[in-house]
Amino acid sequence: MTRHVCLVVSLLYLGLMCPLVMGIFMDKLASKKLCADDNCVYTISLARAEEDYNAPDCRFINIKKGQLIYVYSKLVKEKDSGEFWAGSVYGEQYEDHMGTVGYFPSSLVSEQHVYQEANKTVPTTVRNLQKP
Repeated sequence: MTRHVCLVVSLLYLGLMCPLVMGIFMDKLASKKLCADDNCVYTISLARAEEDYNAPDCRFINIKKGQLIYVYSKLVKEKDSGEFWAGSVYGEQYEDHMGTVGYFPSSLVSEQHVYQEANKTVPTTVRNLQKP
C-alpha cells in the first residue's frame, strides 16, 4: 500500500512539475484590420465562396463553395501573410454554423454586395470590455 501511495505522489509531482500538455502558440495574422465602425460589429459586405475552405485552426471558419458570408472586417495585409477577412456564414442550410465568426482567405470569395465602406483602421489587439 505504501509503495502505491509513493508511486501516485511521485506521478502527481512529476505531472505538476513537468506538464505533458503545453499551449499552442498561434502566429498573429495581422496588426490592423479595416472595419465599418470602431468595434467591427457592422457588416461591411456579403460575399459568396468560390471554393471550399477547411479551417486550419480555431481562428478560421469552414466555408463551402456557393455559401454566403457576412464580412465584418478585413485584415491589413503584412509582408508574407495572406489576405484574410473575418465573417460568419449565412443561410438556412448552414444554420448550425450561423453566428460563428472566423477568418477565411479573401481570395476564395467574391463580394456580392457592399453595405458600407471599411474605412476605419482598428488594431487587432484584444480590448478590455468595460462593464456597464
